This record gives sequence, structure tokens and C-alpha cells, in this order.
Amino acid sequence: MKKLLILTVLLISGIGFCQSKYETGMQKAFELWQAEKPWEAANLFERITQAEPEKWLPPYYVAQINVINSFGEKDKTKLTAQLEKAQDFINQAKINSKENPEILILEAQWYTAWIAFDGQQYGMKYSGKVQQLYQKALQLAPNNPRVILSKAEWDIGSATYFKQSVEPYCKDIQKAIELFATFKPEGKFYPTYGEERAQKIFETNCKQ
Repeated sequence: MKKLLILTVLLISGIGFCQSKYETGMQKAFELWQAEKPWEAANLFERITQAEPEKWLPPYYVAQINVINSFGEKDKTKLTAQLEKAQDFINQAKINSKENPEILILEAQWYTAWIAFDGQQYGMKYSGKVQQLYQKALQLAPNNPRVILSKAEWDIGSATYFKQSVEPYCKDIQKAIELFATFKPEGKFYPTYGEERAQKIFETNCKQ
């Protein structure tokens, strides 16, 4: 009985240690990112992905950093390398968490990065896919402010490109802002970004 109790305690302690190691690593990665060291953060998220292959958040953040830093990139070779890496980690995140609206948003942004790089080449090719991903995310999580914000931002960008009014989408931005006030992430290290972005888009596009 005593041996069984010791073994149980050791197992629980081991589980706690693993969780603590994961959490410490994730926290360190976010600190690097906040300190404007995104590639160091991405490298750490990648190492965590290798150590915790069943979790979706570490590969999600590797992909997100690569996608974010692809916007504005002019070198196609560098852009291609970043987005190919992002796609690999998006795929891994999707394996670990199916039908996840946060991953769907990131995948839509992946396609958008290509469109932003060369609208003539990729606009017609990928625009429909972006719209489909946002529609699916909205069906899965109609009250997720990031879903509403991301779709509305895409709609505003499209309307601006075609010289149409953005006013129909301002109510969606406003809804996202209201939802951010009460939205709580499902777990530790889950995405929380977007509120400041929503405020900025509203002020830029919707205030008369």
C-alpha cells in the first residue's frame, strides 16, 4: 500500500512537472514576443511543439508569427518560406484541434497574406477561400469577437478595393468591440488579441 501511494504521488508530481514545464515555456515565448523578438518566440514555440506534439496552441503561434510577419514582405523567396512554414504548423494545429475557429481565422489570414503580396495573381485565386473560412468560423463561433472582427476587416478591405461603402460592416466592428468587453478565453494561453485592433478599425473607417 505504501509503495502504491508513493508511486501515485510520483506520477502526480511528474504530471505536474510536465505541465509546469509547458506553461513556463509558453510564458517565456510570450515574453519574447512582447519584447519584440518574434522570431525567438517562434523558435521557442516550435521547440514546445516538438515536446508537446498533441497540443494545438504552440504550432498555432508558430504559424501566426510567420503569417503576421509576411504582411508587407516584398521578397517573394522569403515570403514563400515563411508562409510554407506557417502552413505546415497550421496543419499540425488542425490535427490537434479540429473545427477550431481560431485556426480557421489564421488560415484565412494565411491566404490574405498572399493576396496582399500580389492581388492580381492571388486575389481571384484565394478570395473565395478566405470568405469560406470566415463563414465557417462564424458558424462555429458566432459570438467570438475575433471571428466577427476578422471577417468584418476582410469585408471592409474588399469594399474599399471595389470602391464600395464600408458602412454595412461598421455594425460588425461595433459588435466585436462589445463582445471583447466580456469575452473570456476557453483556456490558458488561448488567443486574446483583437480589441485594440477593432477600436482602431472603427475609428479609421466608421467614425463620421
